[in-house]
Amino acid sequence: MTTAPKVALVTGATQGLGLALVEGLARRLAPDDTVYLTGRDAGRVAEAVRAVPGGGARVRGELLDVADPEAAALLAGRLEERHGGVDIVFNNAVMRVGPDDDPREIIDGYAEVNNFGTTRVLRAFGPLLRDGGRLIVVASSLGTLHHLAPVLHDRFDGLASLDEVDEQTAAWRDAVKDGTARSGAWPGFVNIPSKIAQVAAVRALAERRRERDAARGVLLAAVCPGMLNTPTSALWWDVGDAATPAQGAVPLLDLALGPVDPDHYGQLVRHGKVVPWRP
Repeated sequence: MTTAPKVALVTGATQGLGLALVEGLARRLAPDDTVYLTGRDAGRVAEAVRAVPGGGARVRGELLDVADPEAAALLAGRLEERHGGVDIVFNNAVMRVGPDDDPREIIDGYAEVNNFGTTRVLRAFGPLLRDGGRLIVVASSLGTLHHLAPVLHDRFDGLASLDEVDEQTAAWRDAVKDGTARSGAWPGFVNIPSKIAQVAAVRALAERRRERDAARGVLLAAVCPGMLNTPTSALWWDVGDAATPAQGAVPLLDLALGPVDPDHYGQLVRHGKVVPWRP
């Protein structure tokens, strides 16, 4: 009996954690396997592919701008034609925000990448997962209801579909744009509702797929890599003692390549442990 070569894909993979995930996957997978390094700029994708050390799985570059409503589905279609399915997907694409950014000015692009980009990737690549596959959304420990005012919990708790998640995300985005979020109960740091919406998307899709995925050994989860020493994080916090992207990638790679823990399914996982969704 033969086993088909594995296919992995990482979004937002031209630098930082995304690039570290590609390098880790290439190192741990077999030479017949393929890791797709994706990003929205062709030059940066090509440069990042050249920078990945050789000797492991083949690394291929592909353009993918998750802010483009059609891009994820189109790439998923091409990969289905080439390989028949995928085994590992890390949704890592992110638009970062700095302390000096006005949330009202950046919120459209921010939500388009971080949130609607996430649900597009889930919709596009979820159906392509082979038996034993992994679909992992890189989020944050901020992505729980602990960090949201109780009056807002029902906006993201118990949502039944990705469409419902998108509707609530759009409502929050619009409140940021028109200023009502600032005068209401929403946190001022836009990263918090955004991460909560990402985890809510994973939870909503997991409820629809849970039984079938359990039978097929598939893991769908959100993951928190913890604080990383990156230039963007340094704008907000002291990251001198934080992990490097390569170090932060290790528990994520273990989650993607190790045996499935049923308790992780549909949850936010940090360093192998579930981060509770509700207070």
